[in-house]
Amino acid sequence: MTPRRFLATLGPGVLWLVVFLVLPALIMLGYSLLTRTDLAQVGPPWTLESWGRVIGYDALFQEWTGDNLRVLWRSVWVAGISTALCVLMGYPLAFYIARQDARRRQLLLLLLIIPFWTNFLIRVYAWIILLRPFELVPSPMATLLGMVYAFLPFFVLPVYASVEKVNWSLSEAAQDLGATPARAFWSAVVPQTLPGLVAGVLLTFIPALGTFVVSDLLGGAKTALVGNLVQNQFGQAGDWPYGSALSFLLMGLVLLGLWVYARVAGRRGLEELV
Repeated sequence: MTPRRFLATLGPGVLWLVVFLVLPALIMLGYSLLTRTDLAQVGPPWTLESWGRVIGYDALFQEWTGDNLRVLWRSVWVAGISTALCVLMGYPLAFYIARQDARRRQLLLLLLIIPFWTNFLIRVYAWIILLRPFELVPSPMATLLGMVYAFLPFFVLPVYASVEKVNWSLSEAAQDLGATPARAFWSAVVPQTLPGLVAGVLLTFIPALGTFVVSDLLGGAKTALVGNLVQNQFGQAGDWPYGSALSFLLMGLVLLGLWVYARVAGRRGLEELV
């Protein structure tokens, strides 16, 4: 590919990634290596103190603490439970929508997307009003309900896209060979929806891991997640180096999830070619 053709085709995309992804990440990396002064300012000397705090080492008292690890584990746990609930509810829903006639299918997809027409913060406040008579706010249960409500469409839509492409004759062939309907579904249908399933899990787990609005409003201090910790460092605490280091931790988890998806999707594509 000639340089002119590269600039005309891939150039704008590469420029977009460099300006809005690479440069902000480098700036955030630089902040994570600086020091927060007594006046809530940021500047030299360069230090790894913030990174030590991320992994649980307090340089001031020279001791290891488990506070961040507990918050991180709580974040992974809450995001995992929310994702599991979305899978249990959204996987059958995707099949139900895909098996309807065209007019009813479009209506159901519209109902699934309609919540996106309303501001996310307004929808969270609506849950506060709904759950307050039952005295569920603030509580971990309210946080889970809010996350499942917020991220369920992100799971259903990619799974629905995979279900639409399912070759149901494979399931019929499996049953003709003696497999039970459940066995035929698990062996012939589920593997065909695996790319959409993995994409839906990632699109649910990643934002649930980094959210702070839902846990802050519906969970309060009882369900403080790593997203709340990051938001607090850039807001009230004014500790930008520590917040930047925590953000890099979240970014690492996101990249790990994307790597898993690339491996699964790549293996699936190779199997289809074979």
